[in-house]
Amino acid sequence: MKVETGDIIIIVLHNPREKIIGVLDEINASGVFVRGIDLNAFDDWCRAIANNEPFYSMQNYFFPMWRIERITQDEDSAEVPSMAQQFSQRTGLNIEDF
Repeated sequence: MKVETGDIIIIVLHNPREKIIGVLDEINASGVFVRGIDLNAFDDWCRAIANNEPFYSMQNYFFPMWRIERITQDEDSAEVPSMAQQFSQRTGLNIEDF
């Protein structure tokens, strides 16, 4: 399945190693534009939103292709819901709205 604008994606980066979850804005030969948040902050972010506490919002990022190790669509498996589904279950909201 092709990654499209508006898809929820997970980007794995190197130098430094980071993982970002977000909404794909654009992908081209120079890099990827995404509105996202560091995957390490995901649980705290969900908890803050669910409890109506202050939180870091998703940021607009550009990552050049030389930093990108892998891009995957955020998909559920038979036993584990996708990150977007987990966000919805925890907050009652859609991740695309952030």
